[in-house]
Amino acid sequence: MYKILRDCQVKPMELFQLYLYLSPQMAMPHINLLTWNLPQLEAQLPWRYLTITMFSPLSTEYIVAFNGYFTAKARSHFISSALKSSEALDWRIVPRKNPASDFPSDFEVVQIRQASHSSLLTLEDHPYIKRVTPQRKVFLPDPGATCNNDTRWTQKWQSWQSSRPLRRTSLSLAFGFWHATGRHSSRRLLRAIPRHVAQILQADVLWQMGYTGSGVKVAVFDTGLSEKHPHFKNVKERTNWTNEKTLDDGLGHGTFVAGVIASMRECQGFAPDSELHIFRVFTNNQVSYTSWFLDAFNYAILKKIDVLNLSIGGPDFMDHPFVDKVWELTANRVIMVSAIGNDGPLYGTLNNPADQMDVIGVGGIDFEDNIARFSSRGMTTWELPGGYGRVKPDIVTYGSGVRGSGMKEGCRSLSGTSVASPVVAGAVTLLVSTVLNRELVNPASMKQALIASARRLPGVNMFEQGHGKLDLIRAYQILNSYKPQASLSPSYIDLTECPYMWPYCSQPIYYGGMPTIVNVTILNGMGVTGRILDKPIWQPYLPQNGDHIDVAVSYSPVLWPWAGYLAVSISVAKKAASWEGIAQGHVMVTVASPAGNNVGGEMTSTVKLPVKVKIVPTPPRSKRVLWDQYHNLRYPPGYFPRDNLRMKNDPLDWNGDHIHTNFRDMYQHLRSMGYFVEVLGAPITCFDASQYGTFMMVDSEEEYFPEEITKLRRDIDKGLSLIVFSDWYNTSVMRKVKFYDENTRQWWMPDTGGANVPALNDLISVWGMAFSDGLYEGDFTMADHDMYYASGCSIAKFPEDGIVIAKTLKDQGLEVLKQETAVVEGVPILGMYQTPSEGGGRIALYGDSNCIDDSHRQKDCFWLLDALLQYTSYSMTPPSLIHSNSRVTPPTGTDRPLPERLEGNHLYRYSKVLEAHLGDPKPRPLPSKLFNLWKHQKLLSIDMDKVVLPNVRNYRPQVRPLSPGESGAWDIPGGIMPGRYNQEVGQTIPMFAFLGAMVVLSFFVVQLTKSKNKPKRRKPRVKRPTLPSQPPQTIGPQHTRPRTLED
Repeated sequence: MYKILRDCQVKPMELFQLYLYLSPQMAMPHINLLTWNLPQLEAQLPWRYLTITMFSPLSTEYIVAFNGYFTAKARSHFISSALKSSEALDWRIVPRKNPASDFPSDFEVVQIRQASHSSLLTLEDHPYIKRVTPQRKVFLPDPGATCNNDTRWTQKWQSWQSSRPLRRTSLSLAFGFWHATGRHSSRRLLRAIPRHVAQILQADVLWQMGYTGSGVKVAVFDTGLSEKHPHFKNVKERTNWTNEKTLDDGLGHGTFVAGVIASMRECQGFAPDSELHIFRVFTNNQVSYTSWFLDAFNYAILKKIDVLNLSIGGPDFMDHPFVDKVWELTANRVIMVSAIGNDGPLYGTLNNPADQMDVIGVGGIDFEDNIARFSSRGMTTWELPGGYGRVKPDIVTYGSGVRGSGMKEGCRSLSGTSVASPVVAGAVTLLVSTVLNRELVNPASMKQALIASARRLPGVNMFEQGHGKLDLIRAYQILNSYKPQASLSPSYIDLTECPYMWPYCSQPIYYGGMPTIVNVTILNGMGVTGRILDKPIWQPYLPQNGDHIDVAVSYSPVLWPWAGYLAVSISVAKKAASWEGIAQGHVMVTVASPAGNNVGGEMTSTVKLPVKVKIVPTPPRSKRVLWDQYHNLRYPPGYFPRDNLRMKNDPLDWNGDHIHTNFRDMYQHLRSMGYFVEVLGAPITCFDASQYGTFMMVDSEEEYFPEEITKLRRDIDKGLSLIVFSDWYNTSVMRKVKFYDENTRQWWMPDTGGANVPALNDLISVWGMAFSDGLYEGDFTMADHDMYYASGCSIAKFPEDGIVIAKTLKDQGLEVLKQETAVVEGVPILGMYQTPSEGGGRIALYGDSNCIDDSHRQKDCFWLLDALLQYTSYSMTPPSLIHSNSRVTPPTGTDRPLPERLEGNHLYRYSKVLEAHLGDPKPRPLPSKLFNLWKHQKLLSIDMDKVVLPNVRNYRPQVRPLSPGESGAWDIPGGIMPGRYNQEVGQTIPMFAFLGAMVVLSFFVVQLTKSKNKPKRRKPRVKRPTLPSQPPQTIGPQHTRPRTLED
């Protein structure tokens, strides 16, 4: 215990919260101590292990971001004037003693004791203050460390710590980690490789030409570097941004990264003659803070750094101060290279900032060109649920078993995407030194050269490899013949090319289907800012049946910094409803940027985006499954807990809950069974239910509009079937799993459980169904299949003529709350019901989604999904279930009250449905058009304002503009699906138009007749006063500023 306290650097004057995990007989989950006596604790408590969470008493630090760079005196004046009349009883500006202290800054760190919400609002209301956010702690964990500062649950039965959420971490793996994913992998082969990574990528070819990185400034943001390390000869500057008084590397991670980039001997780096700028931003305890990074980033801009390597990452793409500063860095021509994360092979696990368009995101491969299992996969999840993610990583390179500099001398091997990142950063540094005209080198032109020269890996899709493997020599050739231009990533859309274009190539398109959305990144090598001239033009190739598809586009109004988006929406024209074949065309885009060197005028570049798709006749209704994406919420911005409470290292639900991220295997299975799966990124009111056999709702956290509930009931009465996979929801457990986050120094309380069961119950209550707040887990057998129930709920109420299957499970809720173990027999987990209306659909409920979720699945239940789809789509009841010994009488819901919403929850802050209201939150008005969920320059969602929509029924409500944060969709009472042509529309609209014109014409004729019959009167002439002459007013050009997150 003493060793733990010593390693954690406990100070007696601080307040400690000690979590003592005791034996099951002890009823003491935690103890709060103002004074403590460790020997007495050791003598009296039979503790198992001890976790100490430290925080200063009633004190919170905030990052106050300003609208510009100001001196320290001005910043202090702004803050003091803002807090002068606030409720902040005690506050101070935290001193920051680092190399950037002598220069103007755009932020300040303020410590406020007993900070109230009103005092923070007062700060944000100041005209020079842009944003106030909590100071965040950043970790660089060491697997062997005794003391780690992870956030933990405060219960005995599980210590729930997060390796990713709420913080940015190092993206390297443990020493000597060897991993090979291919069939021909060999540990001996990997360890026997004689050459270093720089030589394998042919850096020695450029060395022989005289290029060694000379004159290029490269920054390494890491754990520092020893002053007299023998591998480095050109360390220009070492700076310390931490609260430790040392510049040396006490961990070895920063030394390794610097060695891959610029080591001159033994394990040689790519650019040994480059100017190394070492930024020590992590302490020896693997801790950093956002403010340290912000100061260091500002200093890097001041020093005019050319290349910056950042081997950290996290899922929080809404960490505003950090993301804003990354944009500012790249806008100042700093080429940032960052690791995409070590959360593979799961899809939807990209880390920030590598997922940004202006950053080069790097994934990892082994030396046999297999994608490393640890390397994170795309897509980006910013755009969900309304749009579709972009292609990331940008490029992959060696990241498994790479050799680099040891902490003091010699070499060692490391693995991880934080190893792949300095490989690319070193290659970029070397490439920059080969370009004579450095004005041509910028973040966009460098990325263009890298992705254009990359070698495509066979059998790997674009969300795993990006554009392919780094090819240093080809990149050199492209860069040295480069002319400023715009380009696209990906450079073409081919929905027939598998597996590279997965998932687009995995399912053909057809008339009446949801539009296929492909998000393309526009890279602008001509300048940091640019714009799209006119509008992108769709040009179908008529000989190649291009008129059989309709293409709509949305695009960035401003390209900044160096990049923007082009969202392409592809749907099938009515004339191809029964046609099968290939259709082609291209989208033409012209980009303009201000000419550099004070020449004036604009530079323009026109690029083509070829489009090729496969069209099939519209499949039958029974084969079409619609996936509800609109009602899935995830971290960030809120605390949405995992569906499986046993997962210690991954408590937050952050993978998107999309069929192409953490439900990828389920999607692949359904496609192999012949089903066509489409995604609904809008409210339930926005699709034609007559076109689909089954509507799937899985792990839904969102609330529902009243209109959605009404429409779904009507749709099911007319033949649509529904499958619901729920998850746990228990308010007592939700309060139990709250934790104190040292990053934001706040308590985090989940705003919903694994699923929003009260909202689901509102949706299905019309059929006499409901889920309970019970929380169960356990292994069992169903229809001769081994199953595992992972933190699921039970069915509390079901129609008496329905089919209900029950199993014996453990009461996990009791274990969480009271540390007691109990087995419950006859827990209803599966229900199937045929609605009584003529031609009505069927409903199937299951209380756990973990068996179809890739995140933490232990045993899949795809067989059960097949059986349920046979039931809902074809009315074929599985004999193995209907005659099961586990079939029980449907519950009536009288045993216990149904779950209620957590009192005081803040779901409305993140909801697309709820809005703040006095008392309980109330539903917003139902949106009347599609709208980007995040109004953000980085997102590639379809902007339906710029999409020409087909005619719909004449009683469709008028589209109104939506407020920021409000999602939108078509509200089509008649159930006409967007993208489908309605024959009745073509007949009724001309008739009403003709009648309306006749009424208007008659009105004007009557008015004209009256005016002619009235006698005319002459108006008296009035002498007007003479006014002094004024010059005519002119309207000058609008001045634009770089866009921020608020824009």
